[in-house]
Amino acid sequence: MTGPAFAAVPILRIFDAAKALGFYRDWLGFAVDWEHRFEPTAPLYMQVSRGGMRLHLSEHHGDCTPGSTVFVQATALSDFHAEIIARDYPYNRPGLDPAPWGGLVMEVTDPFANRLRFWEDTGA
Repeated sequence: MTGPAFAAVPILRIFDAAKALGFYRDWLGFAVDWEHRFEPTAPLYMQVSRGGMRLHLSEHHGDCTPGSTVFVQATALSDFHAEIIARDYPYNRPGLDPAPWGGLVMEVTDPFANRLRFWEDTGA
């Protein structure tokens, strides 16, 4: 018998939809899966995704706290790093570094102080 399966979807606080789209969609290459507002002037809540990873981005003040970190296990991190560096995003130029615990790590910070810490297990 198989037990339950789970998939976490982090919620990250944003304050400006245009800046969030510039970072997540235009620079990191995430797709916008859907957007929701209770009315046209209400705060935005949306889902973005890439490579099996989903994030919820929320302008709602009660959903979460800015300055969070999401740890993301990745493959082909060197390729992803080269891809985003080639886009020349003016606000973030991450390095690709050996992680102290092994593997490679790249950290990016969105315009709202949330961090995505990408890590690849290279077997080293």
